Amino acid sequence: MDKISSPFTALCTVGFFARLSYALARSPVLPLFALYLGAGPEAIGFAVGISTVTGIFFKLPAGALSDVIGRKKTMLIGVVVFAVVPFAYLFIRDYSLLILIRFIHGFATAIYGPVSMAVVMDVAGRKKGEMLSWFSSVTIIGNLVGAPVGGFILYSMSAGSPSLAEFQAVYIVSGIAGMLSLLIALKLLTHSEKVEKVKSLKESYGRFLSGIKEVASDKRVLITSNMEGLQNMTVGALEAFLPIYAVKVAGLNEFQAGLLWGIQVLATILSKPVMGKASDRYGRKPLITIGMLLCAVSFGTMPLLRDFYLLMLAAIVFGFGEAFVTSSSAALVADICKEKHFGTAMGTFGTIFDVGHASGPIVAGILIVRFDYLYSFWIMSAILVMAVPVFVMNVKLKANN
Repeated sequence: MDKISSPFTALCTVGFFARLSYALARSPVLPLFALYLGAGPEAIGFAVGISTVTGIFFKLPAGALSDVIGRKKTMLIGVVVFAVVPFAYLFIRDYSLLILIRFIHGFATAIYGPVSMAVVMDVAGRKKGEMLSWFSSVTIIGNLVGAPVGGFILYSMSAGSPSLAEFQAVYIVSGIAGMLSLLIALKLLTHSEKVEKVKSLKESYGRFLSGIKEVASDKRVLITSNMEGLQNMTVGALEAFLPIYAVKVAGLNEFQAGLLWGIQVLATILSKPVMGKASDRYGRKPLITIGMLLCAVSFGTMPLLRDFYLLMLAAIVFGFGEAFVTSSSAALVADICKEKHFGTAMGTFGTIFDVGHASGPIVAGILIVRFDYLYSFWIMSAILVMAVPVFVMNVKLKANN
């Protein structure tokens, strides 16, 4: 542990402030801001999901690029986006500009996310599940803090429905957190690192493509990544519509809506390291299977509830299910892949992850317009359940893995 403590601490410190910044700009503030701008359910879902679309196109190239030019250089690019883009929200006066800025903001996680995970893989050895879970738990504390703080700022500053000034206040705080992340990153992540030298640009491009081809051709990587992608589809749907459901249907206030998201994240944070260690010891597949079922049941139950405490209980169960899946899926992908392609593997994983995250709000918005919350959530829960047997039958590790 001693030999990995320094880079691990650096990653967690930068990640905390970066995720805090991103969470402040996202839930519950973003869907409520889109609603303020006049967006309907489908448009709200698109606004929440569009930043994740960026990751669909750029996570795989970013991960593969880090295999060639180095992790730290690639990560710093992502941290700069975390620091600068939140201030652009101050200029938003219509929905179209919100969509554009959300897409640009997505470059932050698209670049930083898979590369930081690859760094953990580089130093974790046989403790991939445990170390990935600790890293994820520490950094997403920013999500835990950001969601209720954003909701509290809106609730405490507004008399009734939030105005433009209240939303801008949240984005200023988001920008400050992003700048802190960048300042720490500049201090901790600018040291030199060993990168395998290449003789020419052509050789670099060849390595870039070969890594992508090798990783993307393994169906076990794709199916395992798809499990977290589908689970993350429901996460994206909750980010977009749990605040709207809580405020407009269940009759809760904005602060309570933020707390529902926060308690879900807290459940994930507290259980992830334990689940990661368990996956290292007892295997990844059982935990992924159990987690998918927990998420399906709790997600499908939420639109049946109106009481704040019952919704909180469902959110906690969902958070536990998310921890089961996420503590094991990335580690299982790493078990399958060669060490030199960890960046590409995490990029592939992150791309599929983001397909799920981006499609969740969009699919949920379309379904809610045509049906209602109950049937929309049940349809998405059924998709999680149907994915389980596909995963169990097709993902098998070879003896040398």
